Amino acid sequence: MTGRGGGSRAETRPRILVLRALGLGDLLTAVPALRALRRAHADHELVLAAPRRLTGAARSTGLVDRVLPTAAAPGRPVPTALAWSGPPPEVAVDLHGNGPLSHRLLSSLAPARLFAYAHPGTPDVTGPPWREDEHERARWCRLLTWYGLAADPADLRIPDPRRVSPAPGAVIIHPGADAPARRWPPERFAAVAHALYAAGHRVVITAGAGEGALARRVAGLAGLPSRTVLGGAGDVPFDELAALVAHARAVVAGDTGLAHLASAVGTPSVTLFGPVAPRLWGPPRSAAHRVLWHPDPRDTTRPGDAHGGRPDARLLRITAAEVLTAVFRLPRVDGAVAALAVT
Repeated sequence: MTGRGGGSRAETRPRILVLRALGLGDLLTAVPALRALRRAHADHELVLAAPRRLTGAARSTGLVDRVLPTAAAPGRPVPTALAWSGPPPEVAVDLHGNGPLSHRLLSSLAPARLFAYAHPGTPDVTGPPWREDEHERARWCRLLTWYGLAADPADLRIPDPRRVSPAPGAVIIHPGADAPARRWPPERFAAVAHALYAAGHRVVITAGAGEGALARRVAGLAGLPSRTVLGGAGDVPFDELAALVAHARAVVAGDTGLAHLASAVGTPSVTLFGPVAPRLWGPPRSAAHRVLWHPDPRDTTRPGDAHGGRPDARLLRITAAEVLTAVFRLPRVDGAVAALAVT
């Protein structure tokens, strides 16, 4: 992909390299920081080091000139290397974590400047202190503010998608997540989907790569036709997914990328939280977004393992009736009390 100016201009422009080699939700929570970098360095080529599957999503933000693909690996590790070529970046920005591995990876490219949080393992990196109890959007904006760039955590919207929605006005149910700890039981998603369908709403069950069986199970338990499932064999192309979400009535999902996409395009949502508090990853405070979370009285902001192998106990405290009630209280959704006959 060439720079926004086209042709060979991208090869001569100074470059900013941003490391965020994570998932869709991680990319979308970094949009305010990416926008601050774009605004402060309008004449630079902004290169994002991220998984290749996020190329479409990165392009849709209007902020990234090029994606530098990172190698796929299980979990969320720091890449071991980057296929960088040409002169060193003028600025390297660590939006991946707080080091030291990510610091060393970027430092190996000899950037003129490195923006990163301080870590005792890399004392040569001068940056602000890391805070565990901080919302992800605010965290990266604070980093850039420390380096003198104006950044607003609320500036999270992405441009409206140009593609027509495959299911305008639908309520989207997304039962998947990249770890079992954040997957609400399929039987409960099915109960919600069935009640919404019975109340007269169009329902779409979305699935990422490898989640087709889960989505079909939810649709089957809900008594919905197989055509209500979108995706599964692979990821839904991002332009199609963004159009679907942007023109939906509502999104119901766990703490996943689809929930962050709803925030990014302004679609009402109900998000289910378990191992991590919504104050760290939740949507903006608004009547259009409702979060459900049932922590213990003494729970910290990260009381469970977000990458654990079984559904978190706090997530399991959320009932289908509670979710449906929250959906019917969203601004675009109508529903009858009779539809609350779920467990």
